[in-house]
Amino acid sequence: MRVLVIGGGGREHALVWKIAQSPKVSKIYAAPGNAGIAELAECVALKATDIESLANFAERNRIDLTVVGPESPLIAGVVDVFERRGLAIFGPSKEPARLEGSKVYAKEVMRRYRIPTADFSAFSDPQTAAEYVHRRFREGARGLVIKADGEAAGKGVFVVHHVDEALEVIRSLMEERVLGEAGARIVIEEVLIGEEASLMAFTDGVTALPMPPVQDYKRALDNDRGANTGGMGSICPLRLVTPDLQQQAMEQIIHPAIRATRDAGIPFRGVLYAGTMVTEAGVKTLEFNVRFGDPETQAVLPLLENDIVEVMQAAVECRLDEVTLQWKPRYAVCVVIASGGYPGKYETGLPIEGLEEAAQVPECVVFHAGTRKEGDRIVTAGGRVLGVTALGDTLAQARGRAYDAVRCIRFDYMHYRTDIGIKWV
Repeated sequence: MRVLVIGGGGREHALVWKIAQSPKVSKIYAAPGNAGIAELAECVALKATDIESLANFAERNRIDLTVVGPESPLIAGVVDVFERRGLAIFGPSKEPARLEGSKVYAKEVMRRYRIPTADFSAFSDPQTAAEYVHRRFREGARGLVIKADGEAAGKGVFVVHHVDEALEVIRSLMEERVLGEAGARIVIEEVLIGEEASLMAFTDGVTALPMPPVQDYKRALDNDRGANTGGMGSICPLRLVTPDLQQQAMEQIIHPAIRATRDAGIPFRGVLYAGTMVTEAGVKTLEFNVRFGDPETQAVLPLLENDIVEVMQAAVECRLDEVTLQWKPRYAVCVVIASGGYPGKYETGLPIEGLEEAAQVPECVVFHAGTRKEGDRIVTAGGRVLGVTALGDTLAQARGRAYDAVRCIRFDYMHYRTDIGIKWV
């Protein structure tokens, strides 16, 4: 088989790494890839959003399966274009991808299908939104969550605890458009109290097979301080989500969302990701994503014993009921190493040292995200630079190995959180 992976981040490196283990695969391409992916696949100078060129490439190179990593091409309709050309592709088409592409649409689906979530209102006028904020705080709200409607690379969610804070977010999103058109509409909802858990499942539009629960660390700094990021680390499995809670989430969240897309006439084939909050009242939905999480994938895939290509093919061909997922009874911890200043301004082109040393740590793999090769050197090329993942028989062992490897790596101004998984050890 010849496989094309679309994307060039840490998630895509993890996907390529896992796909490369399949005996069915003879050749892997990645568009655009990165320095780490280039060791396993042939990187192609095509942007993940250049859909027509990607489809032309897949036809020309007789690609048997295309795997989409990031959300942008999914939301833009890459699956529709490939399927019209008779090309097999793993991921949802444009209509179901609205579950991630529009927070307003997703919340309306949750309301219609009685998926447990926070109470919310949607706004396209900043003045009306401001009036709503004033009223909610007068009524004694402990805090509010403001979300940009459109895709914002994980940076469109703001938790506010005061009126002035809320008004500043509304102004920056809706008037200053700091996130572009993503802020033209916003959702404002109540704050849910609890622990966040990422629940991902393979689905063919009917059958859904859950992956182990993961916890993602979104804030830039230790103790969940600092700005929201695309993710600074992850642990798997999150034992807080018991088998009973996971079953509840499948029945009340994952299956109803899949049914919603089926009812709309376009079944969801790919990975459905529910960002949830484990509250005293059970599991509630924060958001939906329509692809593997990043950095959750870097912690989940090393635990998967199945041939991932067989699983993806079964999803694409609507025969996922034939598959039984097998998972290693281990723990995985991923620590993201970022550029200093991320998620704000940061430098690129900084030489990275110690990668070979880090790879010698037992049961550790270093996934590349924002990297590129310059001559014989690998240098930084993004905000999130590397995802260092390690396995262990216990969470403490996995965590110790991950940080042993992190301490091997060096580049100017590098930054990482030191508390990934610490509260569960």
